[in-house]
Amino acid sequence: MDSPGHTARELAERFALGLHGDGEARVSGVGTLAKAGPAQLAFLANPKYRSQLDASAAGVVVMREQDAAGYAGTALIARDPYSAFAKISALFEPRPERPPGIHASAAIDPSAEVSPAAHVGAFVSIGARSRVEAGATIGPGCVIGEDCTVGEGCELVARVTLVTRVRLGQRVLIHPGAVLGADGFGLAMEAGRWLKVPQLGGVRIGDDCEIGANTCIDRGAIEDTVLEEDVRLDNQIQIGHNVHIGAHSAMAGCSAAAGSAKIGRYCLIGGGAGVLGHLEVCDKVTVTAMSLVTSSIREPGEYSSGTPLMDNRSWRKNAARFKQLDAIARRTRGSGSGSGDDGA
Repeated sequence: MDSPGHTARELAERFALGLHGDGEARVSGVGTLAKAGPAQLAFLANPKYRSQLDASAAGVVVMREQDAAGYAGTALIARDPYSAFAKISALFEPRPERPPGIHASAAIDPSAEVSPAAHVGAFVSIGARSRVEAGATIGPGCVIGEDCTVGEGCELVARVTLVTRVRLGQRVLIHPGAVLGADGFGLAMEAGRWLKVPQLGGVRIGDDCEIGANTCIDRGAIEDTVLEEDVRLDNQIQIGHNVHIGAHSAMAGCSAAAGSAKIGRYCLIGGGAGVLGHLEVCDKVTVTAMSLVTSSIREPGEYSSGTPLMDNRSWRKNAARFKQLDAIARRTRGSGSGSGDDGA
């Protein structure tokens, strides 16, 4: 069913935004600045797209005050247009109805507790002593093992697995295929063979976290693996046992944190980046894509590592020269010591 839409004035009042132009302009959806139509809302946040504004057919555009100067169309004025757009666009997101109740095909252990106000979908399994609280949605094919807690308002979209001793706070969103609480990678070598170290801890997820599709969070060896509140993990991320991630941090796809790493608050870890085990990353650190953190970071800021992309022929030449760097450095030091230069 199509949305009846909202007027620009209604949106301005609802989200405390400024209004320039026709307050009765009605929008029933969202689009990009280049492709939105007259019944859609778009946004301008990045200055490099300013050239698209005058040609845009969008009925309403969210932008900063300075970008609205001379604009003939209808604008909603925001200090942060992208955040404002995110809030408005949520009004147009279709949300399937998840009525309370337990599907007939679900298998629930007699010792488990499921709130009558929770939704449990088809072919769900809930293990012993686990608890599902009011307003939670457990989508089709999810497996909740023993001694787990799913807090109020959580949503496990589909095929999510909570293995054991996983505790979710409130309003946690977990996308399909994610696995929380599997064994951490704990091994000891004895007489030439690996000995598995039991993983006796659990996983604790704070309120308002989001965990992407096929992401894995291992349970702790002794203490818990922890995500504080409002941590956002993209798809296909590996979080090792006993990792601790501070509140409001975010990690992009295919990144990883090895066992016992500690990542601070408000950190951003780029796609494909890695943090080695037992390291500490302080608050407000950005690690750019494909970087490898090999030592603890104790000062906020942006950090990068790796070699920029180049054509293969150049890479082969440089790779051959990498092997010569130590010898060159030794010759340079030797030459310097015999030159009589005292550094003054």
